Amino acid sequence: MDKALQTMIDNMPEKTGKSLQEWKQILITKAFAKHGEAVKFLKEEHGVTHGFANTIVALSKENNDTPEDLVTNQYKGKEALLPIYKKLLEIVDTFGTDVVKTPKKTSVSIIRKKQFALIKPATKTRIDLGLKLKDKPVTDRLGNSGPFGTMCTHRVQITSISDIDNELIAWLQEAYSKAN
Repeated sequence: MDKALQTMIDNMPEKTGKSLQEWKQILITKAFAKHGEAVKFLKEEHGVTHGFANTIVALSKENNDTPEDLVTNQYKGKEALLPIYKKLLEIVDTFGTDVVKTPKKTSVSIIRKKQFALIKPATKTRIDLGLKLKDKPVTDRLGNSGPFGTMCTHRVQITSISDIDNELIAWLQEAYSKAN
């Protein structure tokens, strides 16, 4: 398991008042249809911060896949994209110890205090990198959020490791710095 995620789980009782298992039991009784509804409930009814709420909900899915299982399933048949995914994680890990990676069923949220990036294997040959860069103009490369909707403000389509250049790294760094 990712060290930052494990630290977040370990700190959960102190920071949220309950362990992950206790939160899972609460969410089971509610049976929310959508991820966002459960996050909203935890934030509004229990005062849980967005990062913890998002992680609790992601880890509380009924199949109880581990984060590693979720990522493995995302890249089934798309294994050629794994080096790109791993390179993106390697880069965000250099930003600070406050970066948390939260795998979901179809994507991985990259969170500081708020989500600032989203990594999704979109096709067998492309990863979509969603970024939160409010008020940044759209360009040919830094496109609109597309299928990410309001989760991100922009999307970069990545088809090879060479697409992870200084410009892309600067956008990631900017999104990270805005998520404090």
